[in-house]
Amino acid sequence: MTLHAKPAQMPVDRPDDPRFSSGPCKKRPGWSLLNLERAALGRSHRHKIGKDKLTQAIELSRQCLQIPDDYRIAITPASDTGAMEMALWSLLGPKPVDVLVWESFGKGWANDICQQLKLPDVRVLDAPYGQLPALCDVRTDADLVFTWNGTTSGVRVPDGNWIADTRTGLSICDATSAAFAQVLPWDKLDVVTWSWQKVMGGEAAHGMIALSPRAVERLENHQPAWPMPKIFRLTKNGKLSAGIFTGATINTPSMLCVEDYLDTLQWGMDLGGLSALHQRCDDNLAVLARWVEQTSWVKFLCEDEVNRSNTGVCLAFADPALPMEMQSTVVKKITTLLEAEQVAFDIGGYRDAPPGLRIWCGATVEAADLSSLTPWLNWAYAQAVN
Repeated sequence: MTLHAKPAQMPVDRPDDPRFSSGPCKKRPGWSLLNLERAALGRSHRHKIGKDKLTQAIELSRQCLQIPDDYRIAITPASDTGAMEMALWSLLGPKPVDVLVWESFGKGWANDICQQLKLPDVRVLDAPYGQLPALCDVRTDADLVFTWNGTTSGVRVPDGNWIADTRTGLSICDATSAAFAQVLPWDKLDVVTWSWQKVMGGEAAHGMIALSPRAVERLENHQPAWPMPKIFRLTKNGKLSAGIFTGATINTPSMLCVEDYLDTLQWGMDLGGLSALHQRCDDNLAVLARWVEQTSWVKFLCEDEVNRSNTGVCLAFADPALPMEMQSTVVKKITTLLEAEQVAFDIGGYRDAPPGLRIWCGATVEAADLSSLTPWLNWAYAQAVN
């Protein structure tokens, strides 16, 4: 392939940390295994020592995310996916459902609702990668299922103003790449899920779910028409299983991962809390935005700045000389070159998304590393197309 891109010299400065993966994500600055020496390893999670740490993880999450006191919070198995499946299987059924889809994870929730739960009145409001569906079309009398931040498309909802205060349905929000990075209006959200492995750089396989009083009321007054696996059960004899929301997890968690999550939550609080975490993500996005503005071969997949993610930043090719059928090959060449140079790991776009790059800009990533990365992106592109 010869497109004669402008030659670029190999840069000198490299990022101090080449880990820009969108999950599992980079550990916090200064992280070390030594920070986990107080983990309750080899102790039962039912013992006071283990349960106290699980309760602390719940309450520090509440404090750091500024979750209202009357919301119930639990640790779930199977990361954000487990938390969302728990919500869908436990809560849906009494009302029509509107599902918003503009990337792969939202599509997955729509498939589960339509093909597994087989609910009768479901509308899928969708949009192509890089755009949002018509938010104004959401029904106030329907349950709403959506992803706040599209991890695989780089598109987020701008705010919660489009969610009606007069809604009679529940709003169920997958916030896995938004929690700790973007403003979540809790008064608009009845169920919020997230994982430890995204913005805060915790370990994978554990998720979180936060339930509003309206969601708890639904749980206690709705019996799903389908069998409920034990791993999804949030009620017993028609009442909320209160212990789950005070650290009595449904299955055995990794106490090493719990300690790691506590470490990263404390880092966030020491940094200045939620506003400081938001600012780090915004500053990281700003580094890439300045570079994109000055670079002719690349553009944001999300062209609307208001809806652009500040965590999973997705980039597409803007070079008119690069045919679509060659773009996947160029992505592979870029990522291979940068990995070989120990400059950037795991920055290829998601497999179902248009060919391009995806660079994680969550709070654990340093803006200086992104600044060092951008000249390498130009170099690798020039190498890949010549």
